[in-house]
Amino acid sequence: MLALDKNTFQKEVLEASGYVLVDYWSDGCEPCKALMPDIEELAAEYEGRVKFAKLNTMKARRLAISQRVLGLPTIALYKDGEKVDEVTKEAATKANILAMLQKHVG
Repeated sequence: MLALDKNTFQKEVLEASGYVLVDYWSDGCEPCKALMPDIEELAAEYEGRVKFAKLNTMKARRLAISQRVLGLPTIALYKDGEKVDEVTKEAATKANILAMLQKHVG
């Protein structure tokens, strides 16, 4: 899973072709940390079809705000640089993330 920062986000997400899933998290977000192993499992399952990345919003607040990330955890799916879907807060569960991936990627 690729760790993003404000310097790599543009290239790795907004300029990427195909699907990129971004896990927006922070050090103080316990639900974010609890979700991480599930996201890593999904990353293995979707390897080669979706690029999985994570961004610590504590280190990139303006970037998170520019992507309209208003609460954590937020798991956003991008296609060719455009955000196509996301699950946030209580809805950010492994089942809902998987459903989002199945809906868009198959």
